[in-house]
Amino acid sequence: MLFAKNRSMKDRRCGVICEVKKHVIFLIHFCNMSEHIQKKYYSKSEAIEKARRYCAYQERCQSEVRSKLLEWGQGGLALEEIISDLITDDFINEERFACAYARGKFRLKKWGTQKIKHELKQRNISAYCIRKALNQIEQHDITQALKDILTKKLKTLKDHNPLSRKHKLIAFAIRKGYSADLVYSVVNNETL
Repeated sequence: MLFAKNRSMKDRRCGVICEVKKHVIFLIHFCNMSEHIQKKYYSKSEAIEKARRYCAYQERCQSEVRSKLLEWGQGGLALEEIISDLITDDFINEERFACAYARGKFRLKKWGTQKIKHELKQRNISAYCIRKALNQIEQHDITQALKDILTKKLKTLKDHNPLSRKHKLIAFAIRKGYSADLVYSVVNNETL
């Protein structure tokens, strides 16, 4: 019995060693393949053309374009010159980007103004552009969107306790980026 037990442990150790060898061989092959798959670095003129196409596809902010240019091997003075050219040629416009971003996230994803503001700050958009973008969204549209998402969420809640349901609705709306004052007033005054 002792011999059989030791033998099975030996077999298990061999199995583990074989698995480790397989993984090591895979990693060696993967590393060899990654040497053949290298990032393509572009010249300055190629990078400008690619950046123009990138910006023409949809509105972009400077930070998005900057990270893409870094991926393409541009850096330092060349990167700043490319971004300057894109701004001069009106391919990059922070105000236009902020307005399009706010409109899109509000209409499509039903985000609240707090979440939109936070995301724009993450992209290093100026306070002026953020204010201008958020001023485009009408207050009655925000209230109506909040009522719509709360009504939709209420249908998915399984809890029958009214206080628990109310708490879950409030937490959901705040996570979506709506201001707490607006959420409380809508939840307390409306029959959803």
